[in-house]
Amino acid sequence: MNVTRLDEVQLLDRVDELADLLLDTVDGGASVGFLAPMDRAAAVAWWKGRASAVAAGCLAVWAADRAVGTVSLAFPDKPNSRHRAELVKLMVHRDARGNGLGRRLLGIAEEAARTAGITLLHLDTETDSPAERLYGGAGWTRAGVIPDYAADPAGVLRPTTLYYKRLGATAPTR
Repeated sequence: MNVTRLDEVQLLDRVDELADLLLDTVDGGASVGFLAPMDRAAAVAWWKGRASAVAAGCLAVWAADRAVGTVSLAFPDKPNSRHRAELVKLMVHRDARGNGLGRRLLGIAEEAARTAGITLLHLDTETDSPAERLYGGAGWTRAGVIPDYAADPAGVLRPTTLYYKRLGATAPTR
């Protein structure tokens, strides 16, 4: 399966596929910032809203074929934080899970971060979610838990675990 970094035009061309993935992720109970049931128009609008950040270089988005998986890196704009990035919206369609796509997407984002000169990645995820196994198994360090941080898709407040990973950087290309 091919995984491609999307530019602004490619993201907009694939917005329907990406919206389908977001809807499946929310419907499947994953806490990615949205409440269920999620409206298709809202999912499309959310992805379209990412295009300007991609064009500006503030957000990098990768998508697998047929958008069965995606991951993004958000780059800070402050001078004191240009060494770090946030891993956001790692999603794998329920039909594509269990085949290593999540691990592959994570690896692609980590390598791209290294190449861009990023030396520190961070993320947050719902505590006790399947994602915690992925991050722990990939060498991420658990920094702590914030109680009642975000509502899950059903609207129930859940704790969130913060993770970070130090990277060895190569020559920056960002």
